[in-house]
Amino acid sequence: MLNDITIDEYYNSHQDIPIIDVRSPGEFQKGHIPHAVNVPLFSDDERATVGTCYVQESREKAIELAYTYVNPKLNYFLEAGREVSGTGPVAVHCWRGGMRSHAFAEHLSVNSFNDVYLIKGGYKAFRNYVLNYFEQAFHLRIIGGFTGSGKTNVLQVLQQRGEQVIDLEALAHHKGSAFGSIGEKEQPTVEHFENCLFEAFRKLDVSKAIWIEDESINIGRAKLPMVLFKQIREQKVFFLEVPIEERINYLVNEYSQFGNELLAEGIDKIAKRLGGQHVKSAHNYLSEGNYFEVARTVLQYYDKAYSRGVSERDQKNVQYISVKNTEPEANADSLLKQINSNE
Repeated sequence: MLNDITIDEYYNSHQDIPIIDVRSPGEFQKGHIPHAVNVPLFSDDERATVGTCYVQESREKAIELAYTYVNPKLNYFLEAGREVSGTGPVAVHCWRGGMRSHAFAEHLSVNSFNDVYLIKGGYKAFRNYVLNYFEQAFHLRIIGGFTGSGKTNVLQVLQQRGEQVIDLEALAHHKGSAFGSIGEKEQPTVEHFENCLFEAFRKLDVSKAIWIEDESINIGRAKLPMVLFKQIREQKVFFLEVPIEERINYLVNEYSQFGNELLAEGIDKIAKRLGGQHVKSAHNYLSEGNYFEVARTVLQYYDKAYSRGVSERDQKNVQYISVKNTEPEANADSLLKQINSNE
């Protein structure tokens, strides 16, 4: 049975049903519903050729060409569909809920698939749903602190203790600095980062507090939705004050394992902001294997930049918490103690 369904209905009533995205691999790579499976009706080249035919010849000619690409794949589509959902239920979408998804969904439906849902408006409707989702007000508890404070590790401890947590850096595959891509997988596109961020938020109870790290709007090439970034900037931040020597030790342990070549590239990325003499010193220390002084030199830039960001906040919303080191369990205790004292 073939059923039309909105993206809102899907998330409210059918979110456990697997999704097949029939767009081309290139479209899927740019951004997709996080748990969707790509079974492309056309390859990237085929899609481009059909589009050119539509523009240069006619709609009818384009449809005729499309069938020559699709017909040899009909058995494959059924096999791929069974791998995703057995024989149903399953939801299907393309870019705007047009001919591609209709043809694919009908093919499944007439070939013994049960409860095939066609997402109206397709991926475009999903994208609007995502962007509208971030318009709501969230109750955020923001962890701040200078570079090397071990904030991500504290978030992980809080999550282990049952707190609601969004790890922006894990979703972005980037630690948010010129060195942030080191040791990480390739970053998602801006579009897909937003999709993954939505997926992370929707699994939480948004009526309750959510812990999140203080970040700039850009995390590498990923970018926070502006409405969410404004909330992060306007809500209360719990600033962990970690001694600089402890932060340096943390950074040395974190990054020295990746080798001098990647570290040198990171230094060069901030050369203009760090200043010529500091850049020269950092490279000299790096060649000597003196990672402690490399980190101390680089922190001169990052600490100043972060201090500027904190100074631009309403200071009534900044609570400073002095801690001894970067030990995440103890620092999570300090944060929760501060929360309890506020309530």
